[in-house]
Amino acid sequence: MKYRSTTIKSKWEKTLWLLGSEAVSRYVPRTLPFNRSHLAIMLNQFAAVYFKPTGGSGGANIMRIKTLKDGYELQIHARIDRYPTIDELYEQLMQRANGRSFMLQQGIDLAVSNGRPFDTRVMVQKTNDGRWHSTAIFTKIGMPDKVATNYNQGGKIGYFRQTMSEAGFDQERIKRTEEELMMLGHSVGRIFDIYGRGFKELGLDVALDREGRAWILEVNTRPQFYPLKEMDDKSMYVRILSYAKQYGRRS
Repeated sequence: MKYRSTTIKSKWEKTLWLLGSEAVSRYVPRTLPFNRSHLAIMLNQFAAVYFKPTGGSGGANIMRIKTLKDGYELQIHARIDRYPTIDELYEQLMQRANGRSFMLQQGIDLAVSNGRPFDTRVMVQKTNDGRWHSTAIFTKIGMPDKVATNYNQGGKIGYFRQTMSEAGFDQERIKRTEEELMMLGHSVGRIFDIYGRGFKELGLDVALDREGRAWILEVNTRPQFYPLKEMDDKSMYVRILSYAKQYGRRS
């Protein structure tokens, strides 16, 4: 069977879909298209702002901007540069963009497990009867000196409950958060069905801040799950693959 699931590359378009839902919009960090005025607005409002391409995957070309007392700090991967004025920062960002579309997103102070920041991946898949199912929730645990938590950025995959426990959350809170994320996956699936046809799988990247509040960083329409094969417990990989075979995906 040929793979059949709709893909949408534009992160900005998908963000607008989420913002159109009263129930889900509260999970979306402040996000604006990149330009000079929006850069000033975001830096005045937030201590950290992410500069993200509207296309791309795997955490590529994501940069973090922090406001300092004497200027701004720009980090890509482990490299950090400083700029004394917003105009110099803007010029550097324009060079980095090189004509491509970027957006600015509110930085979330990620929860930390054993000194390493993490976010979560909620895998959502549609069965042949048209219903969405949240089939797996796992964590992406980043390196302390990196901007993104992605596996190909040096991060590692973790078990959700174990990572949450190591981050200091009690079992009742972990259970509530897990249920919230599963319901959120269903809600996002239904939103995508309003705006497009043929979606069979989604991967929600959801940040949890230090207080445990959930924030949708982005939604992937061709989510990768191959790292799950490397885990000791392969039940999540097997479950995802069993659903994926219904729409022609083999790995």
